[in-house]
Amino acid sequence: MKRNKFKFRKIQFRQVSIDELDDRTLLINLYLTQALTLIIGLIWVFFQHQNLLSLLSIPDEIVDVLFWGGGLALAAVAADFFLSRFVPDEFADDGGINEKIFANRPVWHIAVICLIVGFCEELLFRGAIQHAIGPYWTSIIFAVIHVRYLKHWIPTGLVFCISYALGWIYIKTGTIWAPMFAHFLFDFIMGLMIKYRRES
Repeated sequence: MKRNKFKFRKIQFRQVSIDELDDRTLLINLYLTQALTLIIGLIWVFFQHQNLLSLLSIPDEIVDVLFWGGGLALAAVAADFFLSRFVPDEFADDGGINEKIFANRPVWHIAVICLIVGFCEELLFRGAIQHAIGPYWTSIIFAVIHVRYLKHWIPTGLVFCISYALGWIYIKTGTIWAPMFAHFLFDFIMGLMIKYRRES
């Protein structure tokens, strides 16, 4: 009996448009990406000989977390709103991925996604990468990672500025919970805006 051999040369890679992804595939991709981000962050923190419990300890001044994190999130939302009003759509297009993720999602699921993304990405970028190379270069990497924006310099610039501000409030407050809260709140507000704009 003749067996068909698997040929690696026949494997083809191609860019997939957002319209080709169904909701289940998109969510699996999102959660796997965040799981990988978390694992890399934990390993990096370990090899830096940082104390993870100390890094994630709840600060005594929780008001600082709410003030700086909430203030940054609201400022970032205001900046995004300003851009959406005065910048043509073709200069701020993200390829429709945020619309696909948030538009038909229930509020509780939007909150869960934003909590996971805020925690995982800030642990890696602020907790590990910024510890190694500082906020400036961390923000460049953060902007590059958000590859869907790279075709347009305006949203890329906004992502860089938000990332640098996240790094700054981490230094200012001395707790990673401030950028985590800011990241969560910004994503959550933007997710709700996308959802209710679509529904209206």
